[in-house]
Amino acid sequence: MFAVIKTGGKQYRVAPDDVLEIGKIDGEPGTIVQLNEVLVVGGDTPVLGLPAVAGASVAAEVLDHKRGPKVISFKKRRRKNSRRKRGYRDELTLIRITEILTDNAKPTVGPRPKRVKAEAPAADAAE
Repeated sequence: MFAVIKTGGKQYRVAPDDVLEIGKIDGEPGTIVQLNEVLVVGGDTPVLGLPAVAGASVAAEVLDHKRGPKVISFKKRRRKNSRRKRGYRDELTLIRITEILTDNAKPTVGPRPKRVKAEAPAADAAE
């Protein structure tokens, strides 16, 4: 099953367990958010929305908030001793799609537990 969602003025084709970077949304890392603007729900019988599918949503876990690469805008007017340099970085949110919901259902899958790093055996304990 897949869905096409719209967020931040862009459209994404998503399936469960997909990880994507989208424009920044509210939510602390480790929480579940619902994306309600679903344009298409696909599967055996695809459902197209006009413009959105009624009662459909996508549940996603917020993994991280970060900033994108620096984009530099440089303008120069030759022979005029005029130049302008500006830069910016996009605010991004890294999410993992947990499930695709229909019929106004609520999310049933919670956030995944965080991995605990395995500790290396101490050299003193071996002696």
